[in-house]
Amino acid sequence: MGNGHAYDYFRSEVQPALVSKLEEFHLLGYDSVSDNELWDFLTKKKWRKIKEEIHLYQIIEDILAVKVSDFISFATIKSYKTAEFSFDDENELKELLK
Repeated sequence: MGNGHAYDYFRSEVQPALVSKLEEFHLLGYDSVSDNELWDFLTKKKWRKIKEEIHLYQIIEDILAVKVSDFISFATIKSYKTAEFSFDDENELKELLK
């Protein structure tokens, strides 16, 4: 399968649906979300289990059904997993505990 996701093949075809969903996010005040971040959410969360016989309309339906709250939850958890916390500096620890 390589490094990419099985549905990456459809990405250029579903770009208008991604743009539409991003416009919805922007209308709701989430201006910093990129199409790469949205695609990452879809491939790692929504499409974790790959269907052998998926149709283009099903992928578009999944994109348009994304809820902002689901995306934000995913992004928050991802940021916690990738954040590096270091409590070596005692001043930083004291500042955090204020």
